[in-house]
Amino acid sequence: MKSSMKETAAVAAVSGMKPMTREDVTDLIYSVKVEKGIKWADVAKKVGQSKEWVTAACLGQMTLTKEQAEKVGKIFGLPPMAVKLLQVVPYKGSLPTAVPTDPLIYRWYEIVNVYGTTIKELIHEEFGDGIMSAIDFKMDIVREPDPKGDRVLVTLNGKFLPYKTY
Repeated sequence: MKSSMKETAAVAAVSGMKPMTREDVTDLIYSVKVEKGIKWADVAKKVGQSKEWVTAACLGQMTLTKEQAEKVGKIFGLPPMAVKLLQVVPYKGSLPTAVPTDPLIYRWYEIVNVYGTTIKELIHEEFGDGIMSAIDFKMDIVREPDPKGDRVLVTLNGKFLPYKTY
């Protein structure tokens, strides 16, 4: 925690106020998004990054630069402390339970449970022993029209990182 944030937390503690947390910022962003009908794609255009990355950042999973945080702050009318918190490296991993209960997120859990070993086997067969990075990574989510009902096309694109011998 940066010293100014420590000082703010200390002032809040002495005054009996709860200091603002990154989770509070996420809640504030989401409330304003709903109230004003803001679309993530529009926020992303103003920030200059993908809608997937900007959404993750606004939901507390990525670190914004000062410039990006200031743009997000302006869009959502955030107080200065919230803008500062957007620039702090977050504690990643946002699910409240080990097994997700939200139906859409649970389907991703189910996909990994059913196809995880297949994905692992095919990546290892093609690339060797290693992992797909979630750091050197990009994602794209688009609607794919289909006469039987629109489909969700998700592309996950991560750099392959081989295990090294030493």
